[in-house]
Amino acid sequence: MFDLVYNTIFFASYGNFYGLSNITLSLFDVLLAYIVTIIVSILVALLLRMPLLPSKPYRYSFDVSAMYPTPIIAVGVFSIFLVLNYTFMYNGIVLAIVIGILSALFVKYLFDFVFPKPLDEGKGEDIK
Repeated sequence: MFDLVYNTIFFASYGNFYGLSNITLSLFDVLLAYIVTIIVSILVALLLRMPLLPSKPYRYSFDVSAMYPTPIIAVGVFSIFLVLNYTFMYNGIVLAIVIGILSALFVKYLFDFVFPKPLDEGKGEDIK
């Protein structure tokens, strides 16, 4: 994780695409924005009545939950914005909140359409 944060800061402040080298973020700002993204995505997912953990057995479960795909998608999308040096306001905190909300909405309503569940080998239909 710390390599990801270091590389994000390095690429965002050193040779960015738009030549905005005067915009710099500290390590604390990036870590705080990542933590805010994770917490907001989990809280919004819980407010949308998603389960905290997937159904058992965890290893073979394809259910969406508040803990598994939601914060990972949120951190991934937020990392893309940081690498592109787009932090919006307050050193990325507002962007982290918006991405946390949108990732929870995506996982709740669109995740099964974008990433469908695999077919059941025995029955030839979707796993429910």
